[in-house]
Amino acid sequence: MGFLPVSKQEMEEQGITQPDFVYVIGDAYVDHPSFGHAIISRVLQAHGYSVCIISQPDWKNEDSIAVFGRPRLAFLVSSGNMDSMVNHYFVSKKRRPADAYTPGGGAGKRPDRAVTVYGNLIRRRYKDVPVIIGGIEASLRRMAHYDYWSDSFKRSVLLDSQADLLSYGMGEKSIVAIAEALEHGIAVRDITFIPGTVYRTKDISGIYDSIMLPSYDEMKAEPKRYADSFLTQYNNTDPFNGKTLIEPYPNGVCVVQNPPQPPLSTQEMDDIYNLPYMRTYHPSYEEQGGVPAISEIKFSLTSNRGCFGGCNFCALTFHQGRIVQTRSHKSLIREAEEMIREKDFKGYIHDVGGPTANFRHPSCQKQLTQGVCKNRQCLFPKPCPNLEADHDDYLALLRKLRALPGVKKVFIRSGIRFDYLMADPDDTFFRELVAHHVSGQLKVAPEHISDAVLEKLGKPQKEVYERFVRKYYKINEQLGKKQFLVPYLMSSHPGSTLKEAIELAEYLRDLGYMPEQVQDFYPTPSTVSTVMYYTGIDPRCGKPVYVCRGPHEKAMQRALIQYRNPNNYELVKEALKKGGREDLIGFDKKCLIKPRKTAGPPPGGKRGTDGKKAGRQDETQERKMPNSRNGKKKTIRNVHKKKR
Repeated sequence: MGFLPVSKQEMEEQGITQPDFVYVIGDAYVDHPSFGHAIISRVLQAHGYSVCIISQPDWKNEDSIAVFGRPRLAFLVSSGNMDSMVNHYFVSKKRRPADAYTPGGGAGKRPDRAVTVYGNLIRRRYKDVPVIIGGIEASLRRMAHYDYWSDSFKRSVLLDSQADLLSYGMGEKSIVAIAEALEHGIAVRDITFIPGTVYRTKDISGIYDSIMLPSYDEMKAEPKRYADSFLTQYNNTDPFNGKTLIEPYPNGVCVVQNPPQPPLSTQEMDDIYNLPYMRTYHPSYEEQGGVPAISEIKFSLTSNRGCFGGCNFCALTFHQGRIVQTRSHKSLIREAEEMIREKDFKGYIHDVGGPTANFRHPSCQKQLTQGVCKNRQCLFPKPCPNLEADHDDYLALLRKLRALPGVKKVFIRSGIRFDYLMADPDDTFFRELVAHHVSGQLKVAPEHISDAVLEKLGKPQKEVYERFVRKYYKINEQLGKKQFLVPYLMSSHPGSTLKEAIELAEYLRDLGYMPEQVQDFYPTPSTVSTVMYYTGIDPRCGKPVYVCRGPHEKAMQRALIQYRNPNNYELVKEALKKGGREDLIGFDKKCLIKPRKTAGPPPGGKRGTDGKKAGRQDETQERKMPNSRNGKKKTIRNVHKKKR
């Protein structure tokens, strides 16, 4: 079928005189189902609509938005696969030097707050064409929200972008419903009835069974009101029991959020992923070196959506929802067979997963008819009694993929939820995971080891992780394997004081491991943790929570996790003194650092050193993409050999 048009010449070659939709995106055009713009465009095409792509337009030039002229139905706008601000900035707010979603990996091809900028660019050129925004950036900013980069409280992006309609979540059902409404001549201002959309209005008289949220002005003046509003929003992210939400603004304007679109059935998921994607970037990017992001996903399979894990720092609840949706084995095997035929396939399927790899069905059957619980989590603080912890379907899928001719190895590189794994009474999947699906090291995300911080993270207690670690190494030993764990850890999350940061450093000391990279908490929109960061309140209970905001304390907490690095010595020393733990400065084996200036060696011992350099300190201290292979197995293996 070929790529969708990215130029007027390509549009004419495909016999399109006026496109139904023009899709403006902040990414390069990659026609692969791991890219949201590819899915939405192909879904519309499958329903008979023509779509042309304007990729990374010059936002300073109105002509860049007029490449295809006026679309017949609407402009669609997305920042791309990532939030543009996360794409551009480290948590330190320093500019990132590269962009994996841009041809050649160069930075600067999209604006900050791309959805807002593109929306206003279109509106300046075309006053009356419907503008529909969507994707991760719009989805997580659909209501008033805290903006970390400007340290301010912002309005709904629907208002700031001058768009007519916002499609939130994954959007396949809502975009088709929007297209059909426009096709039937319904004015965009009257499209107020579609699940998974947000619209603005001054007339709310016809809205029933709704919840009135605090007004924007109230929340801006009193952050506690925002915490209250967020909890209401969080409890209405389910398509079965979610209510319509109304957020008032000055001058009588209201932003209205309809309940989410229903979850996709397995057949609907299959239909979407079976569309005729080209599975790579547009050939016009070849001269620039292609699009780096394709390397992460070209030989990976998306088997599920949604996550009932409920981590507080994650926006999945607001975007994909808590109900897990899956593709069939047949669909996944068909896609795997397509990959095997690729000339550069080397026999390795890099991943079979999704937000959480080992979720292949809803946490309980009730979710499919009554929705998720508003008053409890599936896994936190402990697994719900109704949780169905069962890996049989996932295991059967992996076995089929392993057996395909041409496949040497099937890796699992997206996240494994270890508490769910431990809740499964059958060890068969755990054993086959270790035997067949680990590439030398398994990445897991305990995030922290202080139970006080874990409670704020929405993660299981330390004891659960320690049981998992013991079992993992026991199975490795039984199978004659020498594979290791790489724990993802987070510094400066709300609830973490210097006391908890030191507790984590002591844990790493006892483990004999220092991570090469550390994730400093990044307050992105629409997460429980970001609300804590902004308001100092845990919205789940309304109680105050400690927040580490100052750059210097954040640097100390981060340095404690990498206390062996000589570059961190002064920060670690200062942190230990401020935390009242000078007992950890000395020559005892339990000490984190040694004194630098002494008159002589301690009694009965030799003068200590600053310690060996345990690894490169990444400037940003942020983890790489979950699917990246950092090529540092040797360091990690040596650490764990010492421990074992």
